[in-house]
Order: sequence, then structure tokens, then C-alpha cells
Amino acid sequence: MNFKKISKSFRATFSNSFRKLANELVDNPTEISVTSDNETAANVDHYVHPVDKSRKAELLIELIETEQWKQALVFTRTKHGADRLTKQLLKVDIKAAAIHGNKTQNNRMKALDSFKDHSLQVLVATDVAARGLDIPLIQHVINFDVPTVAKDYVHRIGRTGRAGRGGEAISLVSADKCRLCKR
Repeated sequence: MNFKKISKSFRATFSNSFRKLANELVDNPTEISVTSDNETAANVDHYVHPVDKSRKAELLIELIETEQWKQALVFTRTKHGADRLTKQLLKVDIKAAAIHGNKTQNNRMKALDSFKDHSLQVLVATDVAARGLDIPLIQHVINFDVPTVAKDYVHRIGRTGRAGRGGEAISLVSADKCRLCKR
């Protein structure tokens, strides 16, 4: 089989393994970095809401309703947590859907399309959606569960504050997770 070397390639983020592969396959690759690995967009405001673990869903619902958010992207740590939170939101008539690794590709795309066309108010996701997800005009990204790695935080909140627009990154932090905010 005859493989042709690729001369140009574009990608939003590079892992070290991808960078190594690109250097092996691409003639004279050029990498352009607009931010460092753990840098967030300057136009994103960051908020931390201390909250008892058992009242996180209640606080999220209150924020959605009192702040009259049209849409929010909410990140949870687990698939089960995403499903559980989605059910709680649906119980109070907030249109929501979950996307994670246990959902079929078809179900994930359907939920994503519904979110993009504003049929859904809240999209609840695990980190499967943190990278490569392009949803224009997202203003609110919520860390329902604080990520354990700084890079995950950067990728999650990177869904807002795009193309020069402002955004908000809100982390709901229970006492047992305060140590994660100091990293």
C-alpha cells in the first residue's frame, strides 16, 4: 500500500501522543498555539458556589430559573450522575438531556442537535463532551462536579467564551472538594 504524507492538518488541541504522530507523518509540521495548555479565555468569568453536596441540584435549578438562563452546558463526573441530574431537571420542567459514553452515538447526536436548535435548555455531559464540542453562543458552563485535573477544567469551560464573546464558568463546590479548587 502506498501512503501519501499529509502536508497540512488542523486540530483544536494536541495531546503529546498526537504531536509525536504528527511529527512522524507530516512534512515540516507547523504548530500554532494561541494559549498555553492550562490557560482559559480572558473573556470568561469564573465563579465558585460553595454548596452542600446534597443540595447541588437544587442550587443549579435555582440558578437556571432565577438567572433565566436560556441554555447551560453542565458537566458531571460520572455517567450515572449525568442521568440522575437530567431526571431531576426534567421533574421541574427544565428541558434537559444527558450525553455520555453509555449513550449511543445516535442518541448523543440527537441530544446535541436538540441543544443546538434550542429545543433543550440544559445539556448534561461527562467529559466525553469536553473536547471537540462546538456549540455556538454557549454562555454558561457549569461544573456540577469539579474536575480532578486542571486540563479538564480548561477543556470544559472552553465551550464558552468563544469567538470573542463572553461567558461564565460556574463551579458548584461541596466542602469535600474544596481542595480541588486550589490546584
